Amino acid sequence: MDRSEVAKRIRNLRIAKGMTQNKLATRAGVSPTYIYQLERGEKSPTIEYLDNICWGLDITLQEFFTPESPENSYTFTFPNLTQTQRELLVAFLKSL
Repeated sequence: MDRSEVAKRIRNLRIAKGMTQNKLATRAGVSPTYIYQLERGEKSPTIEYLDNICWGLDITLQEFFTPESPENSYTFTFPNLTQTQRELLVAFLKSL
């Protein structure tokens, strides 16, 4: 995963979790400027900082680096849906 992919993944996960850059920074114990720079691809996180960011996002490093399946990407931005609603949404999207 290159710098731009890491940047995009952090941003997408943060938005999917409904977090601002400030909130993620606070939870991860880093500065909001650092999150901003990461998301713009201006910096690359060390594994230690990436672990902190993952903790702030409430995911593991493994989850960070695991490619999203199409089903997960459909429902990832809808965290308030029940499992049944997610399954129905995925089935609907697949039918299009």
